[in-house]
Amino acid sequence: MNYRSEIDGLRALAVIPVILFHAGFELFSGGFVGVDVFFVISGYLITTILIEDMQNKRFSIINFYERRARRILPALFFVMLICIPFAWMWMLPTQMKNFSQSLVAISFFASNILFWKESGYFDVDAKEKPLLHTWSLAVEEQYYLLFPIFLILVWRFGKNKVFWMIFVMAAVSLMLSEWGWRNKPDANYYLVVTRAWELLAGSIVAFMIHRRGVKNNNTLALIGLAAIIFSIFTYDKNTPFPSAYSLVPVLGTIMIVLYAKKNSLVADLLSTKVMVNIGLISYSAYLWHFPLISFAKIKLLNSNSVFLMLSLSIVSIIIAFISWKYIEKPFRNRERISRKIIFFFSLVGLLVFSVFGLLGHFSEGFRDRFSALVDGDTGHVLYYKYIDEKYFDCEPKSIASKALLWNEFLRCKQSKEGEFDWLLIGDSHAEHLFLGLADENSNTNIAYYIFGSAPYLGNKDFQNIFKVLADIKDSKKILLTMHYNHKVSKDNVDSFEVGYRNTIKYLHNLGHQVILVGSVPEHLANAENCKYARNSIEVNNFCSTSVQDFKLQKNKYEPTIRELSLEFDIPFISIYEPLCDSSRCNMIIDGTLLYRHNSHLNIPGSILIGRYLTQKIREIEY
Repeated sequence: MNYRSEIDGLRALAVIPVILFHAGFELFSGGFVGVDVFFVISGYLITTILIEDMQNKRFSIINFYERRARRILPALFFVMLICIPFAWMWMLPTQMKNFSQSLVAISFFASNILFWKESGYFDVDAKEKPLLHTWSLAVEEQYYLLFPIFLILVWRFGKNKVFWMIFVMAAVSLMLSEWGWRNKPDANYYLVVTRAWELLAGSIVAFMIHRRGVKNNNTLALIGLAAIIFSIFTYDKNTPFPSAYSLVPVLGTIMIVLYAKKNSLVADLLSTKVMVNIGLISYSAYLWHFPLISFAKIKLLNSNSVFLMLSLSIVSIIIAFISWKYIEKPFRNRERISRKIIFFFSLVGLLVFSVFGLLGHFSEGFRDRFSALVDGDTGHVLYYKYIDEKYFDCEPKSIASKALLWNEFLRCKQSKEGEFDWLLIGDSHAEHLFLGLADENSNTNIAYYIFGSAPYLGNKDFQNIFKVLADIKDSKKILLTMHYNHKVSKDNVDSFEVGYRNTIKYLHNLGHQVILVGSVPEHLANAENCKYARNSIEVNNFCSTSVQDFKLQKNKYEPTIRELSLEFDIPFISIYEPLCDSSRCNMIIDGTLLYRHNSHLNIPGSILIGRYLTQKIREIEY
């Protein structure tokens, strides 16, 4: 394959916006499209090599995977190795556990699947994942694993038919991505089935160039360059991706590869010495920039100063040059490093990172590195075990073993004897009030019926409980609540109002007293990290939410609840007051952690809020 310097320049055009986007420069709000440009380039280059090898009958699957190992693994393993000591020093247990899991996933080129399961790419906690950006390497490697095998199987049908097979597969993948961003946005972003069309687009270009060569068309090449630049500066995290929107940078890349022939205007722009040199180190630059930015934010308490981010962006380029010269280049040299050594190196790296990662996972992020700074349980299991040991008449039996599955209705009652007096209906945000209410009201039989969805009359998940209530003759006190901040948004506030109104009306007609209950503040911090924070500065910065931010949470649902309270003349009780002062809403008060999750109360938290809620209910009664 003939070397094209403009392709290296195109790599530079892709990697620089990615780095500046991750550094937080709003001007480059669509810088993430650089990854899509990389995908097209990769598809083009790999397919060109495969076509030439197959046509000349010299293709070897072992040789192909050897080239990929030389290209990808040395620099990747070096970055992973350097990240480990910084993760050990600076990461809290949950962060370290997630990092450890990523080491295992990256070793098997499955990090895109791991990160898809954990969260979205643009989520706030992405800054705590120094290796998040490796999802794109996983997509490419999964493509490299399957595409050569596909070509081997279909090559006998002729290049023309193979071309159209690839075209159809690309079209199907694009249609899946259009469906995906509407229905499964995280899976759509991370998984190879909805990303494959971008790589296949590069493969299509490789077939076209193999047939007719690169053409010189300044107009089309300039349009392609403009398309990429346009998407870099106009797209943002709210742009559905990948989707039809991705066609802009993808087609832009295609037009440059097809029509920016040597000595054309675009080729000359991309072939300047600076662009080519950055392009040559683009892989290492991509690998290094995100860990630098991520660890800086972890260590410096999420600092986003322009000077710091710009400095780290420049440093990533400098380190990339060193990595390219002393890691990438030597390992690509077959005369210096044999196939046997490269495969042995790959196997050892896979084993070392996998073992370390598994140890980090099973040790809960090497938790023994820390002593708990505050008291209080974290995680859901201890909370449910407490309920199992103290309370009765639960279905299914052993709440602790079943509650986390969320595949069936959960019910628990304070006492074996008689019917309940007070009933909590809702999701886990109703359930996390149970312990405190039951602990505070020994003479009142309290129960809860919960499911992981909104407690509306028309919701099939709650049909059983409404049937039970219809058969109860005596008036009961029904506490209605849920995770409002999660389930109510600007788009569904009307359905929330209708759902709550119908539910309240139904319960009123049955003669029950309905009390609407608010929600506790939701935090960005992980409760486990707050428990093991190293100092009071970390506690103050991570383990609270500003009152202003909590007001934004409340504004999603509280106006509607207050209107319904007035409409039906029923109480509405807010429960956040014990957790908030004039400026902050806190996860930790007087050295005690009150949350087991970023939005769920733990045992002491439930007792605190349960005591407060009981007092408010008693005030209503008297």
